[in-house]
Amino acid sequence: MNTIKETNFHFQNQTAFYRGKVRDVYTISNKYLAMVATDRISAFDVVLPRAIPYKGQVLNQIAAKFLRATEDIVPNWIMAVPDPCVTIGLLCQPFKVEMVIRGYLSGHAWREYQTGKRTICGEPLPDGLRENDRLPAPIITPTTKAAVGHDEDISKEELLRQGVVSASDYALLEQYTHALFKRGTELAAERGLILVDTKYEFGKLDGRIYLIDEIHTPDSSRYFYADSYEQLQQEGKPQRQLSKEFVRKWLIENGFQGKDDQKVPEMTDEIVSSISERYIELFQHITGEQFAYPLEMDVLERVERNVVAALQELTS
Repeated sequence: MNTIKETNFHFQNQTAFYRGKVRDVYTISNKYLAMVATDRISAFDVVLPRAIPYKGQVLNQIAAKFLRATEDIVPNWIMAVPDPCVTIGLLCQPFKVEMVIRGYLSGHAWREYQTGKRTICGEPLPDGLRENDRLPAPIITPTTKAAVGHDEDISKEELLRQGVVSASDYALLEQYTHALFKRGTELAAERGLILVDTKYEFGKLDGRIYLIDEIHTPDSSRYFYADSYEQLQQEGKPQRQLSKEFVRKWLIENGFQGKDDQKVPEMTDEIVSSISERYIELFQHITGEQFAYPLEMDVLERVERNVVAALQELTS
């Protein structure tokens, strides 16, 4: 299949290149970033051996849609989306913290709560909550961005004590995070969904804070279906989720959770196709738009051509 597993472009005025778990990032003139959303897929901090057709396009287009839908709240880094798999934007200095916000007790927060913890990242939680219960109010549970290994939970007080971010900047990050989550919740409700939790990343350029990276995608957020939420909670059953949880579930069922002695199960053509189909379903449900399959051509050729044209326009 015509997927983007990795790119090795050399653009004019390119000053740096970084390959993340799922994105290839080109720095241009130390001023712009050209971020290619590849079809690589990761789980449990491991990049899986096969790429998933159209996954990069799905995530890039969802992120672009929601960045545009929130630009009245906070300026963002995007300058152009010249290709279904590419976003070009401003090079900002990232804050070394991810602003995780939770409206429900799910995922990592639930696992912590289960161990008896009633404070997460300095945020107190009441006794008697069950998995996936709605919290009294959304809470921000920041994590430090680790260069290597896992990100770590951290409280606001500790962030400020360590000087990771200034008090004045953090006050703005909190304000933006709550406002973005409120908007995301409203947009999700229009699609019959509940935005459970998500994360935002911010950067700074010329003294101004910008929203960077992707937002409200199924890789960075967790969604529940609104129509079945109350009944499933009353019955104590798992919620129907719209996220990449189905990939993690398949891996766990096949004996893989990213531990050193474990092997990634075989990704057959059937498995790869089914994951691709699920990502396209996610796109259509979250955006309310029909997925547009790109015209058949060499995808790397198309991406390179579109990026070159966009950069020429930006720098001319």
